[in-house]
Amino acid sequence: MALSFARHSLFRIATTRVGAFAPRLGATPSAATATCWQRPAVGALASSARPYVSVVKYTREDVLEKLDAYHAEVLSTNWADYLNLVYNVPFWEAELEKLTSIVQPYLHEPAVGAKFAEVQELMDVLYQCEDVRDHLNELAELATRASGLMGTGYNAGEKVENMDENAKKCGEAYDKILAAHPNLKPKIEQTIGHGLAVLRQKHKFKFASMHRYFF
Repeated sequence: MALSFARHSLFRIATTRVGAFAPRLGATPSAATATCWQRPAVGALASSARPYVSVVKYTREDVLEKLDAYHAEVLSTNWADYLNLVYNVPFWEAELEKLTSIVQPYLHEPAVGAKFAEVQELMDVLYQCEDVRDHLNELAELATRASGLMGTGYNAGEKVENMDENAKKCGEAYDKILAAHPNLKPKIEQTIGHGLAVLRQKHKFKFASMHRYFF
């Protein structure tokens, strides 16, 4: 009897002590008494309260230098080499997008604005010349296939029925681009002018500067 009473007494004391030290669900621990797993991370509070933003700034001289280098690189490239354009144009477009962003703070200045306008005109003419020259290359390829194997007529392809109309439209585009951009005439001749000369070797037609190619 006495032994049973002693066991029940010890059980009640142990339960009381555990309950005193057990965490209460309804109470919120303070920062001082909270354990390490209850306290918020210091880095999380700092990152949520103090965002970090970095901006790369370019001076006026840096922008002009980049514009000059970009203009020189595109202008000195052989536009008639389609493989060269396939390799380089995607990188030029990415670089032009970057230049368009960094030039904005200085776009109001006459020197920077004029140079950026030259770069934009250069790329516009490049796209126009590339389109017309690609069409001329396709017409010349079809004319070659229509003549057959080595011009013998063997296994010849279909002829382009409206070759005169296509050649005329290309000549008109050549005259239009030359009139709109006279400062870039060498590049226009390098692409469209030479393309018209190559096509005239396969199909006889007239265009404005055919005498420059001994026709």
